[in-house]
Amino acid sequence: MNLHGIVSPIIAAVNPMTDATLRRSAGYDTGPDLRQVPKYADTGVTAQVQALTAMELQHIAGLNLQGVLRAAYLYGNVQGVVQGDKKGGDLVLFADDDGVRADLRGTTWLVVQVLETWPDWCKVVLCQQ
Repeated sequence: MNLHGIVSPIIAAVNPMTDATLRRSAGYDTGPDLRQVPKYADTGVTAQVQALTAMELQHIAGLNLQGVLRAAYLYGNVQGVVQGDKKGGDLVLFADDDGVRADLRGTTWLVVQVLETWPDWCKVVLCQQ
């Protein structure tokens, strides 16, 4: 059962869903100077962005994260760093237009922690870049 699909329209009445671009990490290439150059595959997504709860803040306190953090519910399987696959964290980009919440407009966020993952959706911690 996709609970996120059931409750999303109700939550969106208070906190609207936001269109974004998911830049899914696809590993890296090696540039002419032998530096690693990240590769990404872009996909359009809809995100429900919220503040982190007190328990989530306590959970990630040991990660020594600094900056602006948010929780986001996204459809699909979004990943943070997967060292075994040689992939970096996925990025979430919000457009610079009126269809995006003012506090998210034109910003890029890095997936730093996956809090929940389900077959249809996931909840991640984003850090503003």
